[in-house]
Order: sequence, then C-alpha cells, then structure tokens
Amino acid sequence: MRLQPIYDIAELCARHGIREAILCPGSRCAPLTLAFSRHQEIRCRTISDERSAAFIALGIAQQTNMPVALICTSGSAAYNFAPAIAEASLQEISLLILTADRPREWIDQWDGQTIRQNNIYGNHVKKSFDLPEDCSHPDSVWYINRVTNEALILTQEFPKGPVHINIPLREPLYPSANEKIIFTKNIRSIGVNQPKLVLSESDKNSLIKILSRSTNVLLIAGQQDFDQELAKAVNEFCKVNQAVLVGDVISNYHALPDTIRYADVFLSACSEAIKKALKPDLVITFGKSVISKNLKQFLRSFSPAQHWHIQPTGISADTFQSLTQIIHCDPLSVFKSLSDSITIDKSQLIKKEKYTQRWKKEEQRTQLSSSRYFSESSFNELSILKEIISSLPKRCNLHVANSMSVRYANLIGLTEKNKGVQVYSNRGASGIDGCTSTAVGHALSSDVPNILITGDLAFFYDRNAFWHNYSIPNLNIVVVNNGGGIIFNLIDGPDQLEEKDQYFITEQKLSAVHLANEFGFHYQRIETPKKLKPSLKDFFGVGQKTNIVEIISDQESGKKAFNKFKEQIKKGYES
Repeated sequence: MRLQPIYDIAELCARHGIREAILCPGSRCAPLTLAFSRHQEIRCRTISDERSAAFIALGIAQQTNMPVALICTSGSAAYNFAPAIAEASLQEISLLILTADRPREWIDQWDGQTIRQNNIYGNHVKKSFDLPEDCSHPDSVWYINRVTNEALILTQEFPKGPVHINIPLREPLYPSANEKIIFTKNIRSIGVNQPKLVLSESDKNSLIKILSRSTNVLLIAGQQDFDQELAKAVNEFCKVNQAVLVGDVISNYHALPDTIRYADVFLSACSEAIKKALKPDLVITFGKSVISKNLKQFLRSFSPAQHWHIQPTGISADTFQSLTQIIHCDPLSVFKSLSDSITIDKSQLIKKEKYTQRWKKEEQRTQLSSSRYFSESSFNELSILKEIISSLPKRCNLHVANSMSVRYANLIGLTEKNKGVQVYSNRGASGIDGCTSTAVGHALSSDVPNILITGDLAFFYDRNAFWHNYSIPNLNIVVVNNGGGIIFNLIDGPDQLEEKDQYFITEQKLSAVHLANEFGFHYQRIETPKKLKPSLKDFFGVGQKTNIVEIISDQESGKKAFNKFKEQIKKGYES
C-alpha cells in the first residue's frame, strides 16, 4: 500500500511500549488517525482542543511513566501543542508528537491549513524530524522506519522529553472502500541497552574525601515522582552523614520523617545571623526545580564551597550559582555507594549533628507558629485549603495549579501521614494554561482519586480540559475563586500600582457552577464555615462524576489572611 510506512508508525510505537495516544480531529492526519485507532494495543482518545489535548497527553505520560503519542492535523493545530511541549521538555516527560503536514511545494502558497512546520517547536523538543513525501521508494521506507525508531528511543532516553516527527502527506488521505489497514509483521524495531551509570572507585573515593571533611551537608530534593527505593537510600545517607534534607511539596519527600518542609517559610522570616548558621559547606541536589524563591536567594547569598548535582547525563542547571560538580550517575547508586563506604569519626559526627539540629530547630519553630495561626485563624481561603489538605485520602494524587495554589500548598505542607499522596504540578514552564488538563490526563490513566487545587484564572483559562467524551469520576476539583489573580496583590511591585486590578489581577466575575452544569458535574459552593466540613465528607473518593467545590473568597480577605500568616511566623522569632 502507498501509505504502509505511515501506518507502520503505529506498529513501531506499540513495539516501543506506547499504549496511549491522543488524537486531535482533522483530515490531513487521517492516515495516522486510522492507523492508531485501529491498532489493538494502543488506546486512543480524541480531544478537540489541541492545547488541552497536549496537556492531557502530558498528564497520561507522567502518570504512566511511559511515552504517549500526540497526533494532529496540519497548520495552527500543531502550534497549539507548544505550551505543553515546553512543559514536557522542562519536566523531562516523554511525548512523541506526530504532526501531519502539506507537501513541501505547497508551503507559502496560500493553501489551506498550511504553515511552516519544520522545527516548529524549536529547542523545546529533543529533536525534530521531517519525513519524505514519497513513501514508496525503498530508501524512503527505510528512512521512515529508521527515523521513527530513533525518535522513540530518544524520547525515553535520559533526560526524557518530547520528540517531534513532521509528516507531509499527499492526497488521497483516506483508504479506498475495499482497502484494509494492516501492519507489517516483520517490521524492524531497534532496541537499545541503557548503560547503568555508577560511580567508579576513584570518583567514589574523591567524593568521600570531600564529604568526610564537610561539616554542614545539605541535600535538596527538586521536583520528582516519589521513588520508595531512592527515598530509603536518601534517608540512610542523611543518617550516616548527619545531613539535612530539604524538600518542598513538589519534591514528594514529605514521607521521610526528617525532611525540612518549611524552609521557604522560615528563610523569609529569620535573621541574617540564623541564615549564617544554616550556611552549608556542601550542597547535594537531585531532581529538578524547587518552588522556594527564599531558598534560592539564601544559597546565592550564602554560597557553599561545594555543590554537587546528581543526574545520569547532560548539563545541569546552576540554580544556586555555586555548581562545582555534576555527577553523571543514577542518584540511587550514588547515595547507596556513599553510605556504604564512608566512615566518620566521633568528633566530626558531633559537629555534623549540631548543623542538623540548627535546621530542625527552625523547622519546629515554624511548625509551632503555623499551628498557632491555623488554630486561631478565621474563615479564609488559606484556612480552608489547610482543612482540605489535612483531609486528603490516604492514597491519592494531589495536583496544584500554578500561581498561589502551589504556594499555598507549599506553606501548608504535607507530613509523614500523607505518605500515600503523590504531588504533581506543572513547574517546568510554571504556566497556568494546562494545569487542569494535566490533572485530567492523570485521572484518565489512574485508579486513585485525583484532587486538583486551582485558582479561578487557571481554572477558567483551561476549561476545554473537559471538552471531550470521557468520564472522569476520580477527579475532584477545588476552585479558589477570589475574583482574579491574587498573587499580584501579594508580591512586591504590582500591589502598589493603581493599574493592578485591571491589568495585573485581571478581575473576573465567573462562577464554576455554569461549567459544572454544562458538563454535568457535581457542584458545591462554599462561602461560610458551616458548609465546609459537611461538603468535605462527600468530596473525596471516586463517585459517579467529576466533583467541583468552589470556595468563594475575595482579594482583600485573601491578602489579609496571607499577611497575617507571615506576621505569625515572624512573631515566632520575636518571642
């Protein structure tokens, strides 16, 4: 058949482990749509809004830890994938993007749905390939097979990420009446052996030498999925070396008992003298980004003598402006190897323990001040979110949207009791555009409750996350509706401008009830403390349909509550 190499792209995807595909409607992509939808090993869903579709695919890939195929027609449809591709790139999530295109001779000829799609995603994909228009010549068949194999291998190699194949297709695009779409049985699928990256003996000895003479050792866990074996190794490393572990809410290290969870809170309130006492000699980082601006500023001002970052390959970000060593190994093997090999004399261990106790003291002080605030707090959006987070199911996914939602979640924090809670947030590009769609992707591909905490602007911006034909009864959404982007009322700068309401906060008067009615979701509105606890009883878990709780707040009360929280933390340093 003329399009056999194109149909076989679906077969190669299945051979490389792809089990999920998101298809966006269109005509130019018909050969791809038919191939994927008729492949028995790939589950296909169709999403009309390409921007939302791409974030849903991202959520599925993140949840399943497997690549997802993402397919669209030619023209602006491909551009609408771009925000999610940027997020997938920065979060290192595997996506295979297949964009249908017009034949090259029709580019810039005013033909319908035709734009310049070559390398359309720039540096936000690991690589972009263009297939030939001719699918019949043996060299073309070989090339299409080779490129597809390469793309599928590349998207799963560390660092994982999106890979793009642009596919120009000539008409006819649809099979004839009697034509069957089949897949080549003996198709070539290229495998790859991933090397195990472990420390050499000489490198290990070199690191141990530095580690043994470093009194103040600080570990920072960046954004990552929870890995029980790695967490166990990190915990053992910290015990052996009396090292401090800092992990904010998106690190998923709340399950470890000694994790410093509130560094962002107390580093904004404590004195320069305390910060000086907390200064590390050695910082060891693993994972991706951290939320805390205060932690970043602290480490940029009080730079460690050594900063190691552990990742299997590639160049690392120098977030704290102090990077001295990139350790190209699997973090699990590094922490295990260093824990098993190091011996620390008693006098050095006592010094290390003093450093650990300094961090624990600030953590405990903050926990006490935070508990006092919430015990005395009136009804406001921060106290409501505290109640919701404290009532999470033992096993669930917690999604936090960008802007204030993720910051609220970080200052409220999770504890050891929440060890079955996995936290997700689009903290790669940190945009509000696909937060809901990403949560929808998780809900479509998981059997646990998925709880999304989001603000009104992020929620209404991404309302097409629900514009499809798939039920998501395991998705529960908390919308904090305070009439706009409250963060611009809280950060220094815009809060003093007379233009803030119109041009920064962007006041709005929408209610989630209309969206709930439109899509047939269950809806509850909370604007008084009496309604809160009865509503929460029915909120968590998996019911028959998506559940939305809308918390009605306002800019002024939200600002007062947040400022009062900060004042309470500062009081802890005055008493």
